[in-house]
Amino acid sequence: MDQGSKIAGYFKGKSILITGSTGFLGKILMEKILRVEPQVKKIYLLVRAQDSDSAKQRVQSEVIGKELFKILKEEHGKEYNKFMEEKISPIAGDVIYENLGIESSQVENLFHEIDIIVNNAATTNFYERYDVSLDVNTLGAKHILEFAKKCVNLKMLLHVSTAYVAGLQEGLIQEKPLKMGATLNGSSNLDVESELRLVEETKRDLQLSETDSLKSTEKLERTAMKELGIKRARKFGWPNTYVFTKALGEMVLGHMREDVPLVIIRPTIITSLYKEPLPGWMEGIRTIDSFILGYAKGNLSCYLADLKEIMDVIPGDMVVNAMIAAIVMHSGEDAETVYHTSSSTRNPLRFVTFEQSGYRYFRENPRVENNGNTIGFKRVHLFNSVSAFKAYMTLRYKLPLEALHIVNLLLCGQFSHQYNELSRQYRYIMHLVDLYAPYAFFRGRFYDMNLQRLRLAIEKDMTDAQLFYFDPKIIDWGNYFYRTHIPGVLKFLPK
Repeated sequence: MDQGSKIAGYFKGKSILITGSTGFLGKILMEKILRVEPQVKKIYLLVRAQDSDSAKQRVQSEVIGKELFKILKEEHGKEYNKFMEEKISPIAGDVIYENLGIESSQVENLFHEIDIIVNNAATTNFYERYDVSLDVNTLGAKHILEFAKKCVNLKMLLHVSTAYVAGLQEGLIQEKPLKMGATLNGSSNLDVESELRLVEETKRDLQLSETDSLKSTEKLERTAMKELGIKRARKFGWPNTYVFTKALGEMVLGHMREDVPLVIIRPTIITSLYKEPLPGWMEGIRTIDSFILGYAKGNLSCYLADLKEIMDVIPGDMVVNAMIAAIVMHSGEDAETVYHTSSSTRNPLRFVTFEQSGYRYFRENPRVENNGNTIGFKRVHLFNSVSAFKAYMTLRYKLPLEALHIVNLLLCGQFSHQYNELSRQYRYIMHLVDLYAPYAFFRGRFYDMNLQRLRLAIEKDMTDAQLFYFDPKIIDWGNYFYRTHIPGVLKFLPK
């Protein structure tokens, strides 16, 4: 640790509980704290596992064994495992339960031990089952808050949300708390308890209906829950289940907070590490990474996007640095503070820059299959209107697929390989469009004045400013995507 860092020094002797610790941000946060302040007392990691041994195994394989921790390994050498065992304490539990599902023998100790709670647990699937999404993103936030209220030395609850709780609003979107029951389209009757009852009633009705088998009942319930989530989200003005249930989680926190110091961090699209400890490191396929992987595999021939529009992305290390600074600056305050970690107002990235970076990278670094053959590379066709996109998809895919289907029937499947390949490409593109089209023409800009005030506050100390950088102004987007993010996606994400 740099002895001059006031922010890093804050964590000396303190105990932190992190949920969602096996996720992307959770790992970055833990690594950063251990690296800048090795005298942190303890970091408790809440892990979904059957027992403490299983929790330890998950942390060992999914967290501390990752390449992200290479600097810590180098610093501690042979003492690395001992250091991690002293500082890291995996706990079996789950945010969907009261007291986070932690064994009663451990809970009382934690209530007296914990200084800081970081809730990073979430299901980020846009079309998750409604019951699952409510359990994790909404009730999970409630259970975290109830747990926080029992922590006698609590100085901060930091909750990681998403900037897209704003839905598809246009113009400047403020860093303001969400009010309980407020909708985006003026609809009334938004109530968390009513939504939970609706889920249970829907499940009960499905169980009463006649089905052929338990397996078909489970499939029916899964489909019904996914459809219900989208239906309820759109009824109140949100585009998908994920952002809707995250918004409900924020409402619950604000409504029930009382005197708990609360910071809500709302990142936009999180990308790979910008600088340290490992530039380009990435886990989990984010929104834009589906395009990169599709480009790399030759599966993406077209997409729906306006090159003039702004993509709001922010590297993961900048999000974590902002989280750490916010914890320190608001420690012990009786307030709720919201931060957008974003780039659209301070250093806008236009889609054209992203597209050009991808084209340049794959033109200069052609992909090679396992058999040694070079994957064909073509520039993606981008359409800035839905009508033009649909016309292209009909001519390029739907009509040829129909023709191939007829030919296959006549010739006993002689062209089945061509049909399956074309069909796979068609489904892949339509899947991406179905998931992300609402954001392809997103015209909101995330106001980040709270974050800029935080940045100015820490820049008074040169050491802190260098150690906890989160100003997107320093990023050259074209260079970042070409030299850092795209190579990182191809290296670290599943092939």
